Amino acid sequence: KAGVGESFWQYRQHRVEDGAAQIDWRRSARGDALFVRENEWEAAQSVWLWRDGRAGMDFSSGNGAPTKKARASVLMIALASLLMRGGERVAVLGESAMPRSGRLGFDRAARRLADGPGRAENFHISAVAAHGRVVLASDFFEPLETWAERVGRLAGAGVTGALVQIVDPAEEVFPYEGRVKFIAPDGGEELVIGRAQSIKEAYRQRFEAHRAGLKDIARRAGWTFASSRTDKPAAEPLLALYAALAPQRR
Repeated sequence: KAGVGESFWQYRQHRVEDGAAQIDWRRSARGDALFVRENEWEAAQSVWLWRDGRAGMDFSSGNGAPTKKARASVLMIALASLLMRGGERVAVLGESAMPRSGRLGFDRAARRLADGPGRAENFHISAVAAHGRVVLASDFFEPLETWAERVGRLAGAGVTGALVQIVDPAEEVFPYEGRVKFIAPDGGEELVIGRAQSIKEAYRQRFEAHRAGLKDIARRAGWTFASSRTDKPAAEPLLALYAALAPQRR
């Protein structure tokens, strides 16, 4: 059907709201009517990827595990590679003007996913074509209401997609004991716990409740939810994401 794309679809008669710039003068010269050239709708072949760049994504508890930002970057770059090999166009949400394919398109997307700022406030509904697809990779540690609003705006515009939660093992299992000082990622607020093990169960319950809330946000939007722990291979969530996106490809 007609829409945003590069391949010719059909001619239709010009309407007042189209304006003069949309007129195809060569086709219109064949008769008395004005015509507009429409291209084939290709938004379903375009995927926008986003990797959170907040300070908290630089966290790693060590033991060989990469930072959350590094895992998110690798996961999104690998997904971009798979999608482009399958004929899809890929863009970095909030940082790319339009989805691209080919080696040049991949190189540009990979650089932005590796080094880009990844600001959530930079992505807007207008940046995604109608019925496009979006994959967001983050720890999603901001309030659930914040993410419900962001995902809701995209879903309300007909955008489908996936949430990929990236977590460090220490954030999930809370291995701390004794007196521990916790410092905010931006170097601001500090919290000292005298017996860290005493809050372990309450922390884990809150962590699981937050994850359940994210799953619910994804479910209500008709999106996919996946998770990736930085001390485990990225292949499983990568293939799950690709499988979730692949059925919509032409």
